[in-house]
Amino acid sequence: MKITELLKRDTIIIQLQASSKPEAIEELAEKLAAAGRLHNKEQFKEAILAREAQSTTGIGEGIAIPHAKTAAVKTPSICFAKSESGVNYESLDGQPAHLFFMIAASEGANNAHLETLSRLSTLLMDTEFRSKLMKAQTEEEVLQLIDEKEQEVTKEEEPAPVSTKGKVLAVTACPTGIAHTYMAADALKAKAKEMGVDIKVETNGSTGVKNELTPEEIRDAVAIIVAADKQVEMNRFKGKHVIQVPVAAGIRKTEELIDRAVKQDAPVYQGTGEAAKGETKEKRTGFYKHLMNGVSNMLPFVVGGGILIALAFFFGGIEAKGPIASTLMAIGGGKGAFFFIVPVLAGFIASSIADRPGFAPGMVGGYLAAQAGAGFLGGLIAGFLAGYIVVLLKKGFAVLPEQLEGIKPVLLYPLFGILFTGLIMILVVNDPVVALNKGLTNWLNGLSGANAILLGIILGGMMAVDMGGPINKAAFTFGLAAIEAHNFGPHAAVMAGGMVPPLGIALATTFFKAKFTDAERKSGITNYFMGASFITEGAIPFAAADPLRVIISCVAGSAVAGAITMAFGITLPAPHGGMFVIPLVNKPLLYILAILIGSIVTAVIVGVWKKPIEKE
Repeated sequence: MKITELLKRDTIIIQLQASSKPEAIEELAEKLAAAGRLHNKEQFKEAILAREAQSTTGIGEGIAIPHAKTAAVKTPSICFAKSESGVNYESLDGQPAHLFFMIAASEGANNAHLETLSRLSTLLMDTEFRSKLMKAQTEEEVLQLIDEKEQEVTKEEEPAPVSTKGKVLAVTACPTGIAHTYMAADALKAKAKEMGVDIKVETNGSTGVKNELTPEEIRDAVAIIVAADKQVEMNRFKGKHVIQVPVAAGIRKTEELIDRAVKQDAPVYQGTGEAAKGETKEKRTGFYKHLMNGVSNMLPFVVGGGILIALAFFFGGIEAKGPIASTLMAIGGGKGAFFFIVPVLAGFIASSIADRPGFAPGMVGGYLAAQAGAGFLGGLIAGFLAGYIVVLLKKGFAVLPEQLEGIKPVLLYPLFGILFTGLIMILVVNDPVVALNKGLTNWLNGLSGANAILLGIILGGMMAVDMGGPINKAAFTFGLAAIEAHNFGPHAAVMAGGMVPPLGIALATTFFKAKFTDAERKSGITNYFMGASFITEGAIPFAAADPLRVIISCVAGSAVAGAITMAFGITLPAPHGGMFVIPLVNKPLLYILAILIGSIVTAVIVGVWKKPIEKE
C-alpha cells in the first residue's frame, strides 16, 4: 500500500492557520473529520493528546507527527499541513514546526496500513524532500512529491559496507509504534552508513517486532543501543554494553550514540529478572510497571542495608552492642539505608506514573507513611497517590497560558503535589493503615501449628514461582513487613524459599547428569554459589529451557523449605538471606536442614521428571 492511498486531496492543508499546538491539533483533526475519516473527532483528539502527554511528537527539524491508533478512526488516513510561519509545538529542538503529518490509525488497522504509515518516517529524514514540501503550492504537488519520493526509497538499498569497528545493534520503540520507532531506526541506519559502522536495528512497532536481533548477533555485538519509550525485552542483553535512551535521542543524537557504542562507552547490563521471550513485559503496564519501578529502586537499600544489619547482629548479637556493631547498624539500619526504603519506594512509584514531577511528592508521602508507622503498605499508597495527584495537576494546569510553562515543574507541581499528598496521607491514609499493620502484627504473632505451616508453604512457594519477578518480590516485601512488625518467622521462610531453586538445580545437575547437557552441568556448579548467596535468579536459565518441570519442581521444594522453617519456629531478624545470615537465626542447624530438604525435593522431582538428553 502506498502513502498516497492514505493521504488524499481532502486531507491536505496547504496553509495551516493555527498558531499554537492545541490549535494545530484541532485544525488537523477537523480536516480528517470533515473528510469523513473519523467516527468521533473528540475521541480521536483525546487519543492524540494522550500520546502527546507521553512525549511530544514534535521531533525537531520543523516536523511534527501527531498520531494515534484508536477506534475513533473510521478509515486509516494521513492529514498533511504546512505552516510558513511555524507553530510552537514543544518540539524536541525547541524550534517551530512547519510540516505536520497527523496519522490516524484505526484500532483494527492491518499490517499493510501500519507499515505504510511507518514508511512515512523514512521519507522525512531527507532534508531536500522536506524543503520541496515546504515549497509546494497545491494538493496535487504535495501528492506528486510524496509519490516520487516513496518510489525512490522503496528501491532495494545498497548493502551496508563491511565495518572493521565491530557490529552495533539497536532497538527502537515508542508507545504507539507508528512514527518515532521507524524514524529512530532510519536515522541510526543512515548515520551508521555515513560513519562506516555495521548496524542492525530491531523495531518494536505497531506491526510487531521487525528485524529481530538473534542471540548470535547479540553475542558478537560490540554494544547495543536501546532507544525506547516503552518496555522492550532487555534480559537478552545481559553482559553486554547497553546504551539506554529515549526514542527521541535515536532520532536526534545518532552520531553520539553510535560513537559511544563503537567505543563501548556504556555500562554492562546486569539483567533485572525480567520475563524471558514469550512472556514480554511490554504487556505489563499500569500497576505492575509502576510497582516494579518502586521495588527495583528500593532493593539496593534493602540488600545493602540488610547485609550491614546482618553483620551488626553478627558482631554485636541481637541487640547489636559494641562499637563495630553499632556503627554497622547506624549505616544500614533505621537511621541509615533502611530509613530510605519506604520513601524511595513511594518516590519511584510516583515518578513512574507522573515522570519527574511525581518524585518529590512521592518521597514526601513515603516519608510521612514511614514516620507514622504505616510501613510498606503506606508507602505503596503514598506512591500511587502522589503519582496520580501530579497527573491530575498536569491536566488542571494545562489551561494556564503558555508563558507559565516554565514554572510548572519547578513551582506548581512540587508545591501542590507535596501539599495535597501530605494532607491526604496525614488526614486520611496513615491512621487506618497503622491500625491495619497492628492487626497484621497481632495475626502474625498469633500464628501457630497448621496456620504457621500454611503461611510458610505460601511464602516459600511464592519465592520460586517467577524467581525474582513480581510474585517473588511480593513475598520478599511481606517478609520485610513482618520484620518491621517484630515477627521474624515469615522472613525466615521467605529466605529459605529463595535459596532452594538454585541449590535444587545444582544438586539435580550433580546427581542426574544424564538429564542435562554439558553446558547445563557446568552452569549447575555456579548455582551452588548463587543459592548460598540467596540469588534465586540462578535457576532462571533452567526454567526458561524447561519451564513446566523446573518451575513446578522449584515451587514444591521452596514450599517444603518454607513449611519446615515455620514448623520449627525458626526466626531470622536480618532483612536478607544466604549463608551470611545463617548464624543469626535462632536455630541455625534446623534452618540449614530445612533448606537442604527443600533443595533435595526440588532436585529429585527435576531429576526424575526430566527426560534424558538424547545423544547424537
